[in-house]
Amino acid sequence: MLIARRFSLTNFFVASTALGFQVFVLYPWHKRLDDDFQELKAEAVRALREGEEARLRELTQIKEEIRALEKRRGWSWCWR
Repeated sequence: MLIARRFSLTNFFVASTALGFQVFVLYPWHKRLDDDFQELKAEAVRALREGEEARLRELTQIKEEIRALEKRRGWSWCWR
């Protein structure tokens, strides 16, 4: 009976320690990682949008330069 009681107390101590570790160490760490991941994801979306906007500006500029060349040289019939 004494061995069973010691085993029960030991089991309770180990389980309580594990639960405390999860609550006070792992959960805040997980929460911080999740917040950092959301911030990183938002930053990636922002960078993609900026890249797409820059690409569209560059394409628009290229089209305008082509039109200007067409007008100067009279080649507009070749592109259409």
